[in-house]
Amino acid sequence: MKSIRHILDWGINLILIAFVAGICYLLCQVFLLASFRIPSDSMEPGLVEGDDVWVWKPTLGARLFDVNATLRLEQTEIYRVPGLRKARRGDVLVFNFPHPNDWSKIEMHILKYYIKRCIALPGDTLSIRNGYFHINGFEGTLGNPEAQRRISQTRPEDFPDGIYRCFPYDSIIDWNIQDFGPLFIPKAGATVTMDRTAFVLYRKLIEWEQGATLAYRDSTVYLNDEPIQYYCFRKNYYFVAGDKGENSQDSRYWGMLPEEYIVGRAVRIWRSTDPYTGRFRWERFMKRIE
Repeated sequence: MKSIRHILDWGINLILIAFVAGICYLLCQVFLLASFRIPSDSMEPGLVEGDDVWVWKPTLGARLFDVNATLRLEQTEIYRVPGLRKARRGDVLVFNFPHPNDWSKIEMHILKYYIKRCIALPGDTLSIRNGYFHINGFEGTLGNPEAQRRISQTRPEDFPDGIYRCFPYDSIIDWNIQDFGPLFIPKAGATVTMDRTAFVLYRKLIEWEQGATLAYRDSTVYLNDEPIQYYCFRKNYYFVAGDKGENSQDSRYWGMLPEEYIVGRAVRIWRSTDPYTGRFRWERFMKRIE
């Protein structure tokens, strides 16, 4: 009898330990740390295909939202707990890709992630001149200068198809990855005059914020068929880019990243395996992400 009771007590304790461990793991995933695998070469040389990185959520604060709604591509409120600080230029950010199915509108799918470097913050005005990033009033280094140098030295006709022309893909604005902007990166509370240029640049953001349709007719911008002359943004946005600028699907092509879509800051490579040979790359083990 004592033996059976002992086995039952041991079994109950094991179940409790497993339950507590599961809760701790879930809380860690939600509020502290997540893992993300680098799927391509767009962040070379710092991050290479096959790296697994830790994503630290307390920097900006963990997010709480309806996961099932995002799987159905439904708009859902995203709440962020207080973080240690805001994102900074140069941070490597993991985020939900804002265009999982269609580049013409912003949506969030919980299973589709990108990783890029933060180039411009809410309120910045960004330009690309001869391939190099510039921000009004900022003199520091932006992104990977070596990749920008390669872009600056490449003739337009030598870029592969689909690489040279970029956001907003407008025949009048006509930006490319060597000559881009100036582009104001919206911040919450900032107001822009709604002319044709603003309509082309910010239509997706405004439609996402409002859950409404934006249109341009007869030199006037209409929000749900009501003419508007100005728009005040409700959210913060960022401009992000890959370190390998010649091969990176980033803000130069699909536009600005909503702050709510940022998962966290990539801080360290905790594992790395060669995707072709399966060899463990010990030289990259626990390497800090710069």
